[in-house]
Amino acid sequence: MAKNIEIKAFLDNPELGLQTAKLLSGSTPEIIKQEDVFFNCEHGRLKLRKFSDEHGELIFYKRNDITGPKTCEYFITATQEPKKLHQVLAASYGIYGEVKKMRRLFLVGRTRIHIDQVEHLGDFLEFEVVLSDHDDIENAKTEANTLMKEFGIDQDRLIDCAYIDLIRQKVQSLST
Repeated sequence: MAKNIEIKAFLDNPELGLQTAKLLSGSTPEIIKQEDVFFNCEHGRLKLRKFSDEHGELIFYKRNDITGPKTCEYFITATQEPKKLHQVLAASYGIYGEVKKMRRLFLVGRTRIHIDQVEHLGDFLEFEVVLSDHDDIENAKTEANTLMKEFGIDQDRLIDCAYIDLIRQKVQSLST
């Protein structure tokens, strides 16, 4: 399985986040519209990420739901038939939920910086420090912590779960 170190945080000032990411990366963002369909999965998370009718990725990952830098292990495989794959997975496992977002992607060294605008939730910042087989996890966590300081992210803004969990929590609180 591939690995990365991740953090996710609420982003109070998306414009400042974009400015910081542009400064650190020295580039403009790649803008990516994504629809993630999560399927019921007992031992991790399984999602189909749709970019278009002809392009998607099936992603399985395991990550502890904790705040701060955390290790994520994952498999990703591309598909040219996301609609058909969606049908097969929905029939096989059932749909857990959906997340739609516009992602602005920046690269800083081995780190993917995401400035996400998530439908029904708001704005978020995410780092993925991509690891090779021989990379030191503690060094990668230090990189993530350094980036948190660059962006001015306080511990109380960190999120310990996935966007789908926040959406489900929001729906649940509205129904009670």
